[in-house]
Amino acid sequence: MEISKAEIASAAAASAGGAPQELMGAEVLVKALQAEGVQYIWGYPGGAVLYIYDAFYKQDTIQHVLVRHEQAAVHAADGYARATGEVGVALVTSGPGLTNAVTGIATAYMDSIPMVIISGQVPTAAIGLDAFQECDTVGITRPIVKHNFLVKDPKDLAMTMKKAFHIARTGRPGPVVVDIPKDVSFKKVPYHGYPDKVEMRSYNPVRKGHGGQIRKALQLLLNAKRPYIYTGGGVLLSNATNELRTLVDMLGYPVTNTLMGLGAYPASDRKFLGMLGMHGTIEANNAMQGCDVLLAVGARFDDRVIGNPKHFAQNERKIIHIDIDPSSISKRVKVDIPIVGDVKDVLTELISMIREATQKPDAGALADWWKTIESWRSKDCLKYDRGNTDVIKPQYVVETLWNMTKDADAYITSDVGQHQMWAAQYYRFDEPRRWINSGGLGTMGVGIPYAMGIKLAKPESEVFTITGEGSVQMCIQELSTCLQYNTPIKICALNNRYLGMVRQWQEIEYSGRYSHSYMDALPNFVKLAEAYGHVGMLIERPQDVEPALREARKLKDRTVFMDFRTDPTENVFPMVKAGMGITEMLLGSEDL
Repeated sequence: MEISKAEIASAAAASAGGAPQELMGAEVLVKALQAEGVQYIWGYPGGAVLYIYDAFYKQDTIQHVLVRHEQAAVHAADGYARATGEVGVALVTSGPGLTNAVTGIATAYMDSIPMVIISGQVPTAAIGLDAFQECDTVGITRPIVKHNFLVKDPKDLAMTMKKAFHIARTGRPGPVVVDIPKDVSFKKVPYHGYPDKVEMRSYNPVRKGHGGQIRKALQLLLNAKRPYIYTGGGVLLSNATNELRTLVDMLGYPVTNTLMGLGAYPASDRKFLGMLGMHGTIEANNAMQGCDVLLAVGARFDDRVIGNPKHFAQNERKIIHIDIDPSSISKRVKVDIPIVGDVKDVLTELISMIREATQKPDAGALADWWKTIESWRSKDCLKYDRGNTDVIKPQYVVETLWNMTKDADAYITSDVGQHQMWAAQYYRFDEPRRWINSGGLGTMGVGIPYAMGIKLAKPESEVFTITGEGSVQMCIQELSTCLQYNTPIKICALNNRYLGMVRQWQEIEYSGRYSHSYMDALPNFVKLAEAYGHVGMLIERPQDVEPALREARKLKDRTVFMDFRTDPTENVFPMVKAGMGITEMLLGSEDL
């Protein structure tokens, strides 16, 4: 569904000539969304937002998607935003509608996803009186949003929405909540048009990096003997993948991506060392620890990436850190050259300086560094029993899916757990925004809603969800939404009958005391999928994995749930235990 430029202009403008239109607050809200070019909104109605829903009923440019739970509404809008780079929009009612949405809001906040969440509120006169379905939306969401608003006057609604979208998409992106009391949605006000610009004295994010700092960074990079480029989700958020690829190719330096940054640099390129961190490769982690100059781009040195900060600090290295958020720089690791600015802008300037520079990288030192890296890479830390014909190895399912779809227009979402790490390790992403998962908050249940949001945005693309039998049940009710809105996704459940990552930690850290991690009463997923109107498949033998995936892909217009019965004893390796350094890796069961 496309909104034409004429329709956007019409929504933004007041009535031509004469007195301005008298509109209800709900109608002003819809005009604002139309002016912002919003095509989809995910939501669930309730008493406090019925005037808003009535306003949606009277328009036909924005498609509302009725989910089955408010958490899924926010996740679906989040998945849409991650895949498209546009602002995702969700709508929930007051009280439990908002509290149900909190997990989705926190998920987007941790991964810096641009979103606007509209919540209903009890009438302004009832706020603070414990009215039916009242909660303190502003107070509850304050720690998990970039900003939030309580709109007390419908005259403020248009400008508030302009500010909300501006805050959500600029600087370090993030979710913004707009809380609208019921009386604000039905009161009429003169509509003077949607603002064409916004100025906020207290909010002016820096885009352009400091030229002097970039020149210092250039000198460090060109003088490096063991350079390394470490990139995170910020590269994708700023649409800077082309600049990153140009930089890496010009310098010939090794590069790694975090879990959130996969696809920023092609996994098929030899200069890519794989994902780093708790379940990263030997070569990626050892290079992180052994480099002498580290260029960190749109990444935040989080605990899953560098492990124990004291261990990381043992080795002397110079660190350059590019990030749009100054609060992320030197937060966990002291850096030598901070550069605050938009990743795309800073990399563009850095590339220009490299082209003009007469000095080139030290070819001899770089060749020696690559020899060291290749010696680490030769250990093949991602090997597993590929010849097993008795039980399906979960890695094999992901690898098979990658081999079948690597040249296709495909998106991969995941839930959270072992299957997420196997997807990150064995599906080799060459393009940005194709890997959609919850990194910072680690939210189970996001896989299906993410896929729904992406499929609406990209109807011609193939969309797969890699999940587990635990995660998938957290938002499985959205199979109903998939049917109603014709979003045919393919679900690959790596079913090992355990909460797999919990079981793995219990095996390694708790002497095999598997406390409440075994799933004793699983549904028949095939019949469950069929009950929702979809196709279900049970796959129990390794030789049936590829035929099942091939058959599912042929069913282009159907949602297919594939229940792969996988090895319940398989663990994710490499693994860095909690409190250890990133080079102190367990490489397999022999290290336990």
